[in-house]
Amino acid sequence: MPAVQDKVATAPASGGWTVPKCTAIVVLSDGTVLEGFGLGAVGTAVGEICFNTAMTGYEEILTDPSYAGQIVTFTFPHIGNVGTNEEDIETLDMSRTRGARGLIVQSHITNPSNYRHTKHLDSWLKERHIIGLSGIDTRALTTLIRDKGMPNAVISHHPDGKFDIEALKAQAAGWPGLEGMDLVPDVTSAHVQEWNQTTWVAATGYGVSGGQGHHVVALDFGAKRNILRLLAEAGCKVTVMPSTTSAADILSLNPDGVFLSNGPGDPAETGKYAVPTIKTLLEKRVPVFGICLGHQMLGLAVGAATLKMHQGHHGANHPVMDFTTNKVEIVSMNHGFAVDSATLPANVTETHRSLFDGTNCGLSLTDRPAFSVQHHPEASPGPQDSHYLFKRFVDLMTANKA
Repeated sequence: MPAVQDKVATAPASGGWTVPKCTAIVVLSDGTVLEGFGLGAVGTAVGEICFNTAMTGYEEILTDPSYAGQIVTFTFPHIGNVGTNEEDIETLDMSRTRGARGLIVQSHITNPSNYRHTKHLDSWLKERHIIGLSGIDTRALTTLIRDKGMPNAVISHHPDGKFDIEALKAQAAGWPGLEGMDLVPDVTSAHVQEWNQTTWVAATGYGVSGGQGHHVVALDFGAKRNILRLLAEAGCKVTVMPSTTSAADILSLNPDGVFLSNGPGDPAETGKYAVPTIKTLLEKRVPVFGICLGHQMLGLAVGAATLKMHQGHHGANHPVMDFTTNKVEIVSMNHGFAVDSATLPANVTETHRSLFDGTNCGLSLTDRPAFSVQHHPEASPGPQDSHYLFKRFVDLMTANKA
């Protein structure tokens, strides 16, 4: 059981050895208690525990709105060693915490060592009200998730080390989980906004697009900044609209294409209000491109079903087969639900598939200008193998205009 703690014994001046006391715990829904050392915010949060295998990009991961409702276990032990800055945040509203509810790491956070850092990770977590825990065997916890699936859990941090264990067990057991939960209202934009920032360059930072190309409406289910940056980098004029925006309001802007963003929660619940809008856009033959939750929304809109995954896909090193090029891409992933490929209708082609477990990772319509992928081609963090998908979207809009 992953209750093994990475405690560091110290020798006091009086002689002998002492072990630092537990200041944070994780309580799983089955009653298992894991003890460790608290970091970041003080308090208690409940969510689903997943593990992420990325070696870099922890700040982007923790602020990715797709992680709303989840506690992230990092399999890479050295988290926090490059500090944090305000440039790597992914949520659109930088003043709010709209990503992960907590994090679990193996090693204690070291002092930052990177020229871009402006703040220690611990201070950054406190400011964003994210609870953390270090000092447990994350390999054992990862094995648990692989064997039994992603558990619901409570993470609690109190410097005095006093916890009401029975109350926390009841809270963990009573949380309903992500199935049937629509979390998009917690992360979507509150108003319409224009986006013109492009990708980051070491010498100059982020650029600004003239936005003279295709007009893209980005339907925001929890969009990441770097996805919008790549749309702007492709020359698009980007208008971000809330997730509940009607098809009529979208069409009133006469867009050349509509982007369906990533986001958290159960796609079947979000689809109750988003799918009718997407169906109308498809009927009007508006080019559509979806990523992550947007991919699942497109799948639901064409009549496919979605399903909850055993352990999900979370990392920056996932192999995916692209059947349109017959090439294997290494991609960034973050999802706990998937489109059921067995339910795809005849007018839909499976374009991508996970080589880890065979789940669907992409689709394209044969009778409408629309496609989507489950993975994150913006590569934040992760490899850039899938950047071509943004050009594919631009080419689709160009062809549709012609």
